[in-house]
Amino acid sequence: MNSRQRILGGGVQHVLDYLRRMRSENPAFFYAVQDDNGSSNGNIFWADATARMNYHYFGDTIKLDTSYRANCYSVPFATFTGLNHHAQPVLFGCAFLFSESETSLVWLLQTWLQAMSAQKPVSITTDTDHLIQMAIAHVLPETRHRLCKWSILRDTKEKLTHVCQTHPTFEIEFMKCINEAETLEEFESQWKSLLERYYLTDNEFLQSIYIARHHWVPVFMRETFFGDFLSDEDNDAKNTFFDGFVNASTSIQLLIKHYEKAITIWHEKEFNADLDSNNTTPILKTPSPMEKQAADLYTRKVFMKFQQELVETLANPATKIDDSGAITTYHVAKFGEEHKAHTVRFNTLELTANCSCLMFEFSGIICRHVLSVFRAKNVLTLPSQYILKRWTRNAKTGGGGTIEENPLELPSNSQESLTMRHNSLRQEAIKFVEEGAKSIHSYNVAMNALKEAAKKVSAAKKKNTDKTQVTNMVNGCNQGVDEGDIDQADSGQSKGTSGEEEGNEEAQQDPVDKESAMMIAEEPAWYPLEVQPLDNMQNTEGRKLLDGQLKRLSL
Repeated sequence: MNSRQRILGGGVQHVLDYLRRMRSENPAFFYAVQDDNGSSNGNIFWADATARMNYHYFGDTIKLDTSYRANCYSVPFATFTGLNHHAQPVLFGCAFLFSESETSLVWLLQTWLQAMSAQKPVSITTDTDHLIQMAIAHVLPETRHRLCKWSILRDTKEKLTHVCQTHPTFEIEFMKCINEAETLEEFESQWKSLLERYYLTDNEFLQSIYIARHHWVPVFMRETFFGDFLSDEDNDAKNTFFDGFVNASTSIQLLIKHYEKAITIWHEKEFNADLDSNNTTPILKTPSPMEKQAADLYTRKVFMKFQQELVETLANPATKIDDSGAITTYHVAKFGEEHKAHTVRFNTLELTANCSCLMFEFSGIICRHVLSVFRAKNVLTLPSQYILKRWTRNAKTGGGGTIEENPLELPSNSQESLTMRHNSLRQEAIKFVEEGAKSIHSYNVAMNALKEAAKKVSAAKKKNTDKTQVTNMVNGCNQGVDEGDIDQADSGQSKGTSGEEEGNEEAQQDPVDKESAMMIAEEPAWYPLEVQPLDNMQNTEGRKLLDGQLKRLSL
């Protein structure tokens, strides 16, 4: 036990007790404690089932944040986060780092990767800490590493306070150089001019961040997906999962409570955003079939960004500059800003286009420049390769990639299978809530249907439990009883009504997986209450009641 652990005493034990309890309640809950050759560093990592599930769908770009400090002893509370299909922060795991050595950080990344089934992200954003950079180079050498721009800009203000006070225009020009440069040459030219104008050519801090420019200046990162599209401001400072929940006065025990509260709040926000995207229609601004297509596919937040790009095509005409066989090259620029034209290369045969702005590569949203070329070439709907599934309403069904979907198949891995079933039920539940809450009659019908469904699910779980217990007995004793005998026993028990025979046949065809069996309870906690007919129920109130029942049902 290290010095931090000794000082914190019962706080560490409280965390370990919590993690053990969560693991016993849900086998998909993952946690690990670092132990190097019997000498424990005490570092603790965990990721619940939802975090692991979300990473399956949104693990293309992540952020590792070690800037949180818990309690007065400044214990680093590290978080792995990403962006969901509504561009909301989503959690992929947490850790207490009682030791902050390179070895500990390597262990943290390796353990997190193990919890995420060794699925490596495309990109990762971290603090500027040198040890973190070394650990990522060791564990994730093929992942594009970006340093948090917000942290660098904050440090710049602190290091150059005297310059900002003496020259009020410096900060404005500095931000313009960083955020608005559209080519590497433009950045290099503006950077050199800025330093010469303010006599900062020999400034050591500016020299250090210039050397690292390939890891934080946007123009150097745009060929890699980071999912940033909300604004020109840095999303790293905004999309933080635990802001307002953790600070230096937060005790270890209280942090666990705040951790659960933050998860609950963000789950509610995602659920509400799902309802909004699936059950309301955005206002269209053009007669374009492409806009209607995007409105039907994207979540609301993502559609609003796409719509903005589509409308901007009216002010950004495409001018053909070369036509060489299947490839046509265009310049696209805003009226009056032809000197800022972007180059778009369009393949007529494959209906593909790439733009020099690299917006699609960086954010996963197609840019106004390509859309302008599509309009010129009479491409009326978005080609499927330009619709990232992670930004769509159906992001949590099937695998990732583009919208070119294959038939939904349940994976062989038991936990992935459990995840898939959970999300399929969740998507149907959202639709059920909206339809059931539209009137008093439909509400009562929906509630009665839930009650009947609960009985059937409970019966199916009991049948699977009985079969699992028999199987465990056979495997444990191994007294000459084979699988055929078990099947005959099950078949004998099912004799009776035709309905019972069908139910038993379904149970045999879809045996419960090991992890699901461990989660079965004797009495389902989500069993619906007796339905009370509604005489005067508002639509929103009915929706809330149905939401509550379905949330318990989906668990």
